[in-house]
Amino acid sequence: MLDPLAIPIQPTPHGPGDASRQSDLGVSAHAPLQPRFDSVRCISPTGLHRMAYTEWGDPHNPRVLICVHGLTRSGRDFDAMAQRLGHHYRVVCPDVVGRGRSDWLLDPNFYVMPQYVADMVTLVARLGMETVDWFGTSMGGLIGMALAGLPNSPIARMAINDVGPRLDPVALERIGTYLGQVVRFGSEQEGIEQLAALAQDFGPHTPEEWRTLNQPLLREQEGHWVARYDPDLAKPFLNTTPEMVVAGEARLWQVFEAFQGPTLVVRGEHSDLLTRETVTEMQQRGHHVSAVEIPGVGHAPTFVHDDQLRILEGFFLGNGAAA
Repeated sequence: MLDPLAIPIQPTPHGPGDASRQSDLGVSAHAPLQPRFDSVRCISPTGLHRMAYTEWGDPHNPRVLICVHGLTRSGRDFDAMAQRLGHHYRVVCPDVVGRGRSDWLLDPNFYVMPQYVADMVTLVARLGMETVDWFGTSMGGLIGMALAGLPNSPIARMAINDVGPRLDPVALERIGTYLGQVVRFGSEQEGIEQLAALAQDFGPHTPEEWRTLNQPLLREQEGHWVARYDPDLAKPFLNTTPEMVVAGEARLWQVFEAFQGPTLVVRGEHSDLLTRETVTEMQQRGHHVSAVEIPGVGHAPTFVHDDQLRILEGFFLGNGAAA
């Protein structure tokens, strides 16, 4: 098993004033940050749609960290991370289209990677940034890789959480067993508990942590509570052929190898989506790639707890916390 505190993380080359900002990690002396809610209008081949996002920290901070969630999650997954890093970054957490507070697409066939990447380009333009740093969990990591490998990409530094160019077929089959199902819960608390049961691979969390993670994923509908995502986003996933998987993997390796910036690959020790062999291959084929394995966790680490957050501080702030 890889020791997450034994793998060197290269420091971020920021300006000389950052040393003083790095000295107050742990943010115990800071007042809690308050989220701001906004949205940006994006385009698909069938029309316009609104992508919502949650923003934390100084809105004028030129250092921007974009955090993108997994397949059926939301940008509120990163509340704890934003509290930690929001005193150093302007942290922006979008709800990918079809999830959270964002619109649903008129044509579900466009719930695919090119659409997600295009929406993120629109978001970066809205933020007015030439460069951003990126943290992506699962699907959010794939979106980051696809965007980072494009010519003139805005991504400077990227952390990829429990995903890589090669996805384990068993895990994809597991995801297909629940994706797109419409499940109604009798109460919000029942929904929170059921989503927690589905996400046991995230590792141990307190009831309050599960509430914080899962409450944003639920909405009330006709006296019941349902998941806050479009069930039709499963259509492109379920229509994927083996040939499409092979072609997609080849393309993901291509864009991953094209990215020149520092990259951190995070793997949960018991992950069924990202294998250790793939992590090793990513280190061999990529540029400036570090790797960390989180013990006792499957797919995927939530970065709610201090030991995981310190790893991100070491990578994004260069303070050596993960060295």
